[in-house]
Amino acid sequence: MTEKIAIRTDAAPAPAHAFPQGVRKGPLLTVSGQGPVDPATGEYLFPGDVKAQTRRTLDNVAAIVESGGATMADVMTLRVYLADRADFAAMNEVYEAFLEEKIGAAAPFPCRTTVICTLPRAEMLVEVDALACVD
Repeated sequence: MTEKIAIRTDAAPAPAHAFPQGVRKGPLLTVSGQGPVDPATGEYLFPGDVKAQTRRTLDNVAAIVESGGATMADVMTLRVYLADRADFAAMNEVYEAFLEEKIGAAAPFPCRTTVICTLPRAEMLVEVDALACVD
């Protein structure tokens, strides 16, 4: 039986609660929900700026994916949680540019679900989690 291991990297924020940054079991790698947090200081960044928050959040997700032995090209699905439906277009613009930068425009992007909801912290406009398959 394959062991389940916690993924930890200083390139992404330490979890504030009772969960790891990510978990890997065999070829599956899951990334806990990430927000716009500076990994070095633990501070929430870019209040009111969903574009900048989206980029920081995706950078945090990518750091954990890479620490788990995968790349963004290995990500099968991303779930995006938005605090405000009005921010969808701005988030999507940054999301698309990020994936084109990381995996190229010709490669298939991961599947995505976007949920409009209340997020754990008032300053959070976006949160993202991921599922990857490690080759």
